[in-house]
Amino acid sequence: MDALVALCKRRGFIFQSSEIYGGFNGFFDYGPLGAELKKNIRDCWWDDMVRRREDIVGIETSIIMHPKVWEASGHVAGFTDPLVDCKVSKQRYRADQLFFAPVVIDGNTVGYVSALEGDNTAGDLQAAAEALKRKKAIQGQLAPVQPRDMTEAKPEEIALIPSPATGEPGSLTEPRSFNMMFQTNVGAMTDGSSVAYLRPETAQGMFVDFKNVVDTGRVKLPFGIAQIGKSFRNEITPRNFIFRSREFEQMEMEYFIHEDADWAKCHEEWIVWCEAWLKSIGLPDSHLSRHTHPKEKLAFYSRGTVDIMFRYPFGVQELWGIAARGSYDLGQHAAASGKPQEIFDEATKKKFVPHVIEPAVGVDRIFLAVLCAGYAEEDVTDEKGNVEKRTVLRLSPRIAPVKVAVLPLLKNKEQLVGRAKELYTKLKRRYAVFYDDSGNIGKRYRRQDEIGTPWCVTIDFDTIEQPGDTFTLRERDSMQQRRITEAELFRLLDEQVF
Repeated sequence: MDALVALCKRRGFIFQSSEIYGGFNGFFDYGPLGAELKKNIRDCWWDDMVRRREDIVGIETSIIMHPKVWEASGHVAGFTDPLVDCKVSKQRYRADQLFFAPVVIDGNTVGYVSALEGDNTAGDLQAAAEALKRKKAIQGQLAPVQPRDMTEAKPEEIALIPSPATGEPGSLTEPRSFNMMFQTNVGAMTDGSSVAYLRPETAQGMFVDFKNVVDTGRVKLPFGIAQIGKSFRNEITPRNFIFRSREFEQMEMEYFIHEDADWAKCHEEWIVWCEAWLKSIGLPDSHLSRHTHPKEKLAFYSRGTVDIMFRYPFGVQELWGIAARGSYDLGQHAAASGKPQEIFDEATKKKFVPHVIEPAVGVDRIFLAVLCAGYAEEDVTDEKGNVEKRTVLRLSPRIAPVKVAVLPLLKNKEQLVGRAKELYTKLKRRYAVFYDDSGNIGKRYRRQDEIGTPWCVTIDFDTIEQPGDTFTLRERDSMQQRRITEAELFRLLDEQVF
């Protein structure tokens, strides 16, 4: 992760927000290459989810909505994380991400240890338990630790659990609820009547506009409403770079089905679709897995939720959640607004509230996943037999921020430069293209490798001296080179960039 974060800063993918003022935790800026990559991810999702399907339409709803929306959805009362404070260091922790375990020697509890959630939480707690045993010079058999998070701590245990910040017990508070919605005020007044919220998800905008879409969009069940947009959550502990931040972008779709439809079959179809889409933008099957939420941990209205998981360097984490939400959301808004959210069934001549399948994914998490999957450092041998290290981003051509780099072999040869700029001008009408004539050709290749450019086209002397008007095409992953014509280059791009 350290190498990847450094690459993101060095090559202009991601910057810390407000960096010149020391940064602002949980917020990030996307640089020139990052903005391109992020846009490509959004565009691929929108093309495949909306434009290339006949059963899904797209909308864009406002970030600030009527506060009653969030009361009806349950966010005002229940959109909370459990919070634990350290009274000494003043640090805050999510209770479900702070783990502890009793240290048991020969059947007797001699103390407690704590650790923040990580790749090897149990191992960290075990190491801490062994250190505590040595510190107290206690002889005997140390039992394996049994990790629990702070939401499971009994009141009498809390005073005995050490704070991760100080290592000393007695400073942690009992877990309490912390609402993660950002509150703001709308209008000139700042009293209770002006309170509003930045949306914590894009989904509710699609539910409250459901009837508008039905009445204007000429849609028939089953159909979906899709949206891409910013959401905001006041995370207690933003972490793992852009994986968990306070401002992020979501791509969500609500797929409405008949109340009598086979929801489990539809749910599975969308899980498969989402897995296939992730692979289409370059995520390897080896990094993907499924996690099915156990029934006892589902929300009361949920019929089933499956998360597509991705193996990040900091552990296997949720990437894309696909939930079967029943008719809960539409029902809540119908009751709160007094406006029925029903569809008329021509077959039965009855009205009913549709059920919904919801695939919801964060753009930023996909962004991080494709970087993690594509990043590699490898030793390569040049023509003289020298070994050097190559950093490469193996990004899919679908999402790569630059599709092709145009490189004149020499910048002081007018014929080479003229032909290179002619090709560059033609290509950039349709694709993101980079022109580079600075430095030797090997270094220029390395620069493009590092930002994930799939192809480099070199305008060399054979281009202008030999018949056929061909260029040298160099492929990023294999580093192999071959001659190609302009027409063949455009055909290649048409096939690979879609």
